[in-house]
Amino acid sequence: MEENNEKAEIYSQRVRAGKRTYFFDVKSTRSNDYYVTITESKRKFKDDSFSYEKHKIFLYKEDFVKFIEALQGTIDHVKSELLTEEALAALENPVRENEEAPFDEELKWE
Repeated sequence: MEENNEKAEIYSQRVRAGKRTYFFDVKSTRSNDYYVTITESKRKFKDDSFSYEKHKIFLYKEDFVKFIEALQGTIDHVKSELLTEEALAALENPVRENEEAPFDEELKWE
């Protein structure tokens, strides 16, 4: 555990998604209470240089269940009510990094 005001990082997972990267980090307070930070990092280009724009959400353990239920409900709604069968199939069989995208005559992937 760190002695200064920095929060101890317990676990971290990174998800790359195009120009965005999402970080899911578990941290602890000095009193050994745990929380999650979800950070969206997006690369911004200006002239010949770039910077990162970051947005962060702090999720405290007492809200984990409510957050997961709301997120899952929202995703389920999008899948069942808003997506076409083709788009849903693409979601269920995502192209992983370093893999070639599937290609056929009817549906082209990037």
